[in-house]
Amino acid sequence: MSVRAAVRRPAHERVPWPLRVPAAVATAFLLLPLAGMVVLAPWADLPRLLTATQAVQALRLSLVTATAATAVAVVLGVPLAFVLARSRSRAVPALRALVTLPLVLPPVVGGVALLLAYGRNGIVGRWGWEWFGVQVPFTTAAVVVAQTFVAMPFLVVSVEGALRSADAGLEEAAATLGASPATTFRRVTLPLVAPGLAAGAVLCWARALGEFGATVTFAGNLPGVTQAMPSAVYRAFETDPPSAVALSLVLLAVSVAVLLLLRDRWLRPGGSAA
Repeated sequence: MSVRAAVRRPAHERVPWPLRVPAAVATAFLLLPLAGMVVLAPWADLPRLLTATQAVQALRLSLVTATAATAVAVVLGVPLAFVLARSRSRAVPALRALVTLPLVLPPVVGGVALLLAYGRNGIVGRWGWEWFGVQVPFTTAAVVVAQTFVAMPFLVVSVEGALRSADAGLEEAAATLGASPATTFRRVTLPLVAPGLAAGAVLCWARALGEFGATVTFAGNLPGVTQAMPSAVYRAFETDPPSAVALSLVLLAVSVAVLLLLRDRWLRPGGSAA
């Protein structure tokens, strides 16, 4: 770039040189662990490690449960996001804070909370056990419950943001033309927020796929039953580190794919999930 072009660059696009060194350190700090994983990965043994029975079971279980958790999050989270975005109740700010709490809650604490709610002695789970002999913890269903608990807020935040930025005039026009609230929501509102819903669903799915703390606390780590990919990585790291690295590479690849898929909404200048 010529000196003249550099001089013409807007001031807000110039990076002060004192910031460049710590920025480079921060970049290295974040990327070096990932680079170490890629460079030192057992690439020659990767096919064998990823086709081992335990790895295949963990991958299959993770894909099934993460997809189920995302479906539950969409069914429950979209109406919740609509309430948060459109309700004028004074309780909405408190409700928003509570439903987004899993975003900052330590996952293990979330797992303990799920046990106290849905365990045999939980405030809800005790009735299922006493009346029907059914327990949720330490089953495949518990994996879905834990993943939904930690991942749904990502979808709710994304959809709420999309609803707030949607053109309300189109909804008002549909209502003026005689459309019922349900028809307006289905034919007008949902198409308007579809990009935000898709982004939230993808992020929700990725978060569910990578969930560990709440899952291992609430569902356990039983191979073929509750052992998802992160749990398999944790167990393999104690006995078979190359397998742990191989499984970690799969989760890393999924994370990169999600970022690439959402780059137009998250990584563009001024972009956001909403």
